[in-house]
Amino acid sequence: MKIFKGFGQGYVDSLLRASLIGIHMVASTFIGLAMGYFLDKWLQTGPWLTMLFLLFGIVGGFTNMFREVKRIERGEKERGANQER
Repeated sequence: MKIFKGFGQGYVDSLLRASLIGIHMVASTFIGLAMGYFLDKWLQTGPWLTMLFLLFGIVGGFTNMFREVKRIERGEKERGANQER
């Protein structure tokens, strides 16, 4: 099924997956920041848990980004192999 003229379903799926990369980065960073902030308030530890969980969120966002890029690349290779046949 063609969604846009000239673009197949696989291409549109790749675009949708690529658009999720930014959402993953922002969401994981924000969640890490919020967790650290509220833990700091609860435990009265100053900015240390906020910084630590912010770092965890950023690392988690980059990890998700690399995994998603690998999935997109794998899908592109499979689609290229199928077109060559």
